[in-house]
Amino acid sequence: MGPGPSAGMAPPAETTVTTAPESKAPGPEAPQFQTAPAVEAARAAEPGKAAAAPTRIDRGVTDYLQHMGVERGLAANTLAAYRRDLARYSRYLAGAGCQQPTDITRQHVTGFVRALSDGSDGGSALGVRSAARTVVAVRGLHKFWALEGHTASDPASEVHPPMAGKRLPKAITVDEVTRILEAAGTDTATGLRDRALLEFLYSTGARISEAVGLDVDDISLAAGNKEQGPAIVRLFGKGSRERLVPLGSYGARALEAYLVRGRPLLAAKGKGTPALFLNARGGRISRQSAWTILKVAAEKANITRDVSPHTLRHSFATHLLEGGADVRVVQELLGHASVTTTQVYTLVTADTLREVYAAAHPRALG
Repeated sequence: MGPGPSAGMAPPAETTVTTAPESKAPGPEAPQFQTAPAVEAARAAEPGKAAAAPTRIDRGVTDYLQHMGVERGLAANTLAAYRRDLARYSRYLAGAGCQQPTDITRQHVTGFVRALSDGSDGGSALGVRSAARTVVAVRGLHKFWALEGHTASDPASEVHPPMAGKRLPKAITVDEVTRILEAAGTDTATGLRDRALLEFLYSTGARISEAVGLDVDDISLAAGNKEQGPAIVRLFGKGSRERLVPLGSYGARALEAYLVRGRPLLAAKGKGTPALFLNARGGRISRQSAWTILKVAAEKANITRDVSPHTLRHSFATHLLEGGADVRVVQELLGHASVTTTQVYTLVTADTLREVYAAAHPRALG
């Protein structure tokens, strides 16, 4: 009887794994996937489980993520979410005995969708929106595999994401925005920064990730005069899409005060970063810190409802539409790829119009 397995036998075992695909029956060789370090690491991170060699499914997931990041320009945060979602999908498929993409059937996909809502795969039970995002990632993965010839068909093509009820954006009033902005500023380096940041968010409708990612060179305050028009800001949205957005006079003055009297003091504590908004140590401010700045200002202004940086973005869009702005213009300012996304704000303003009509027209009620 030959010697049993031991630590010294690891190389032969590894060779067996890597050469197994060559033992397939003769015929056209299936496209080869690249290695999957990200997915393998996510699977190995499960408590109490040793790292496992990546399967063809893992490699296929990494191929797809590389495609979405490099060729489709998916934003880093979205790509990270897809990576987590598909790592969970890979674990589910491994538990179901699937070793390669061609093993996956529609029943596997629908079973995973059910597991997302009840946590039967050992993961957390997700809400409708999170589950829908995961299903979108899974559908994109299978579509990619089918188009690339890794599978003959797409088992996820008829599996649709769960639908969430339509949730209208939560905007606050112009008066509430004004109170928050006035509560934010103090004549200190951080106070000037806080006022400039919040004025900027409301004046441009920028996402918080866009604001904290700004560099000083991305703004042009020199244009902020009557001859040349408002100041201009260059924002980089989802998928690194670039857009130019005007900056109102209030926001421009707040930014100028911060750049002249606040940022130099903060920058002196750091290492020369080009970031526009700096933290107390002279580095780029984080999204979490920006959230805290707004929360503190809202509390000082006695705003009782929940307010987030996205609330200022919603308020920016709603107030523009209420003021008569065209929905296509608002779409460009917000950086929405589709006007359908922007049109949800028209529902909010339509509700306001109904209320005003009902209160003001002599024959509206009766």
